[in-house]
Amino acid sequence: MPKPKNTPRRPAPVAPASPCPCGRAATYRDCCAAFHQGRATAPTAERLMRSRYSAFAVGDTGYLLRTWHPTTRPGSLDLDPAQRWTGLDILGTTGGSAFHTEGTVEFRAHYTLHGHADSQYEHSRFVREAGQWVYLDALPPA
Repeated sequence: MPKPKNTPRRPAPVAPASPCPCGRAATYRDCCAAFHQGRATAPTAERLMRSRYSAFAVGDTGYLLRTWHPTTRPGSLDLDPAQRWTGLDILGTTGGSAFHTEGTVEFRAHYTLHGHADSQYEHSRFVREAGQWVYLDALPPA
């Protein structure tokens, strides 16, 4: 029996050989999956931002919570299963390299929700915590 049109669905599965949702020219297996599965850690704030976007796209709340600074991390995270993340634009970065302890990433994340296209703009702050990049918070609009 088909689902009613207004029933939320889970995010579409991303196969290991699929293009990575983060927009880099690599497969999911060779890009963000390594971070999501704990086989590697993001070397820069931008790569962490991209991997977090991919985690939203594949519905990996565990990764999102693990990469959130403990002082700002929520107790739980519920993603809307009807939301489909459709693209990521990195608009700018400051700091955030292997030689920094903090950095920012300005981005626009595109999505559809209930058939309507929209986007989310954010200028995010990242810091190194115990040698790992983590999301701290969003800067207030300028």
